[in-house]
Amino acid sequence: MADLGELKHPGAHAVLVPRSEGPRPLSDVAPFELTAAVLRAAFEGDPEPGLLLDPFVGRVLRLNKAALRLFRLSEAAASGCMVDQLYPGARGVLHVFTEEAMDKGHAYTRDLTVIGADGKPLRLEHRAVAVTCQGAPCLYVGITDLEALRRRTIDGEANEYHRRGLDEWRRAERYFRELERENRLILAAAGEGIYGVNADGITTFLNPAASRMLEYTPAELVGKEMHRAIHHHKADGSNYPEHECPIYNAFRQGTVKRVDDEVFWTKSGRTIRVEYTSTPIVDSGAYVGAVIIFRDITERKRNEERLKLTLEENARLRERLERENAYLQEEIRSHSNHANIRGQSDATAKVLQQIDLVAPTDANVLITGESGTGKELVAHAIHHASPRRDRPLIRVNCAAIPRDLFESEFFGHARGAFTGALRDRVGRFELADGGTIFLDEVGEIPLDLQSKLLRVLQERLVERVGAGRSRPIDVRVIAATNRDLKREVAEGRFREDLYFRLNVFPVECMPLRDRPSDIPGLADHFLDLSCARLNIAKPRLTKADVEALKAYAWPGNARELQNVVERAAILSRNGGLRFDLPGVAPVAHPAPDPQSAAERVLTAAEMARFERENIRRALESCGGRVAGKNGAAEMLDMKPTTLYSRLKALGI
Repeated sequence: MADLGELKHPGAHAVLVPRSEGPRPLSDVAPFELTAAVLRAAFEGDPEPGLLLDPFVGRVLRLNKAALRLFRLSEAAASGCMVDQLYPGARGVLHVFTEEAMDKGHAYTRDLTVIGADGKPLRLEHRAVAVTCQGAPCLYVGITDLEALRRRTIDGEANEYHRRGLDEWRRAERYFRELERENRLILAAAGEGIYGVNADGITTFLNPAASRMLEYTPAELVGKEMHRAIHHHKADGSNYPEHECPIYNAFRQGTVKRVDDEVFWTKSGRTIRVEYTSTPIVDSGAYVGAVIIFRDITERKRNEERLKLTLEENARLRERLERENAYLQEEIRSHSNHANIRGQSDATAKVLQQIDLVAPTDANVLITGESGTGKELVAHAIHHASPRRDRPLIRVNCAAIPRDLFESEFFGHARGAFTGALRDRVGRFELADGGTIFLDEVGEIPLDLQSKLLRVLQERLVERVGAGRSRPIDVRVIAATNRDLKREVAEGRFREDLYFRLNVFPVECMPLRDRPSDIPGLADHFLDLSCARLNIAKPRLTKADVEALKAYAWPGNARELQNVVERAAILSRNGGLRFDLPGVAPVAHPAPDPQSAAERVLTAAEMARFERENIRRALESCGGRVAGKNGAAEMLDMKPTTLYSRLKALGI
């Protein structure tokens, strides 16, 4: 080790300096002592805060005077404090910061915050240097105030301009003048309206787009209070209080205000719908005004409203078409067995004549008669013979609708009209618009709801439950009932005015017992339908069967006849029918004599059916094998090619 008086300079030989009495000159101080003293003095006298930190324990070893002032601590309070006390809630940032410094030897961060004397966070940069003190690792942390650094930079630049002289100032003036000109060009080219207000709400500038949309020249608006000029009333014409104005509240509250849909008033008193953003202007920490950027959205909103109405109309039409389709499918399923009205009696002929008379008109029709007499068939016949045949026939079974749902079913409802009304619903009258509505069992409508039905029939307007407007309809009404409505009116159970409104053209369907000549044709028709549906051979309807059917009173009319015929078809044996009717003796069908059946001559159709069944049984017994040993051809004693031809001809 070199002598304490020996000072080594890089690249030079050692120089020995004789000692003297009194204070030692620096050259006599040992290099280690000199370095430590200088560093200690520099650390304490540094105007920027600094501290020494044990990185493993997190203990602060020492703070210089500037750091004590920054953290507002005394030396006694700072002695032995933990770093968490200086930076509460920043343990994660401290951990990353110290790890990086220990790994790389140094680190920087701007994520550590210290609250200043005014209660606001200071913008600081921390730098850490890993050092070794007496063999133990240590961190030196220096702190730079970025705001003070910025001010020093500005002062330095100003001094530089000053040193460079007047030419530099002129060049700077030209630069800022050119920058201002470019900014004005940008404002002039912007398609959005842009204007500014100061903290008193006075307009300070106006770009050409704003001038064009608001119909004010800059000279007319600059210097005027903005709110009173263009923002004084709301879209509905009500007063817009100044304290509610989002534009002013931007600089009053220090927040950016965005509004999607409001109105500005032009010089001519016209309103334009706008969306705008009001951004506060900050100068030296104070809010001195706001800049407003707005866009005219009048046409866009108009198009959006048109689109909304179109979509609503499309949704309404789609729902109506869906419901019409559902009703039509239901009608097809319900009436696929009733293609037309059948009968040869005078009563049936009279009904057909009435249908021909009333169908071409729009007159309301009231069909009366017992259950099962074909009232619904008559309604369908009237509709399909009318000019409205291309529009739907909407059937409403008034007896099947719960009392609480009458209005909703008849006239529809708006979303939210009552619990469970999750969307708009089209009523039966709207569905029948342009077509016909068939009110089956009209006598079952509650008395208090008949007045609402009468109003619709008189005014041709419907109003959905919960909706605020009426809708015009063009509907023909056909009603049916098995009640005596005249007696119902006399006893106060049916409104007389509604009865007269419905009974414009009455049609009476006679019971089946009063037109026995229709029974044979109806029975044969129902037998055809039943056998086709059951996929069975049609039994023969004998004269005795017809006489038995005529002898019965048929309280259920044609509907009961259809059920009886279908049941007889299911129970038929050997081609005979058996009708079990109360009070009517069953028709005896003698069992066929086996001998006579064997001797009977078969027709060509019976021969083909017999051959088909014989070949099918042969194929089943052979497991479907045609040719070869134990095949169907061998069993039938014919060539395989012949059997293949027979299979093709018989459709097997």
